[in-house]
Amino acid sequence: MVESSPDSILALLGRGHYVADRALATTLHLALTLNRALLLEGRAGVGKTALARTLATALGRRLLALHCHEGLDLAHAVYEWNVPAQLLELRLTQIAKGKGAPAETPDLFDPRYLIRRPLLEALSPDPAGPPVLLIDEIDRADPAFEAYLLEFLTDFAVSVPEAGTIEAAAPPIVIITSNRTRPVSDALKRRCLYHFIPDPDAPTERRIVEARAPGAFERLSRMVVEAVKRVQRTENAALGDVAEAMAWTNTLFHIDKTELDPERVSAILNLIMKYQDEMLRAEGSEIGQVVKRIRAEVDALENA
Repeated sequence: MVESSPDSILALLGRGHYVADRALATTLHLALTLNRALLLEGRAGVGKTALARTLATALGRRLLALHCHEGLDLAHAVYEWNVPAQLLELRLTQIAKGKGAPAETPDLFDPRYLIRRPLLEALSPDPAGPPVLLIDEIDRADPAFEAYLLEFLTDFAVSVPEAGTIEAAAPPIVIITSNRTRPVSDALKRRCLYHFIPDPDAPTERRIVEARAPGAFERLSRMVVEAVKRVQRTENAALGDVAEAMAWTNTLFHIDKTELDPERVSAILNLIMKYQDEMLRAEGSEIGQVVKRIRAEVDALENA
């Protein structure tokens, strides 16, 4: 057991500047206690991947990341044999025999020729403790690969036909994320503890920005969060999430701007808008009016 209670999980994540609620801390505590994988679902940018990274850093463990995509196979996710090294060893043996030197037939499936990908590497012993294995965006992988994970998550073992079964001395900490681009199978969910991370409300997003953008003043972070929320509701802009709010705050702070300014905001729209047509539509009076309204509201709150 890594942490003894949800409160200690909250404190652990807090030291890594990750803002979590008690429900998430409780689920993570149970996953660590029961040696179960944790499946996190939610919209992109709500902090699923960041949780795995923060947990690995806070615990002093290795982070092994498997980023899923269509066509992901065992050679990229689990293992493959180092064929060039095997052929070189075989050729050297043949040369030695040709020169009359005694040479035994090499074991071409010796573990030293095994290239360990994230799933297999996660089973390797580590003096610092079992690693954190991040299986990111499982919904982007093919259902066949998702089915392969079922055995892995049940036994924390990998079968290599030429070398036998490789088991973990201690189970890794497994965090699986999904953006819900397709439904994850019930069989996979049964092997995991599940938690859905919703979009944060404004107070929570403000806490996240303040935690993840060190040095940003409270006034600036409040204005950024309110501006992003406001512009998200406009019909002409499809903005991102808390990750973009953090990037915006960090950028403003690093260029010595501690409050929103329409001209400066227009210059860094690329941080929150990913398409040129969105930027062209937003660079007009709409952004300026949003920023001016937010500044006036914040001034009124602080002067009240």
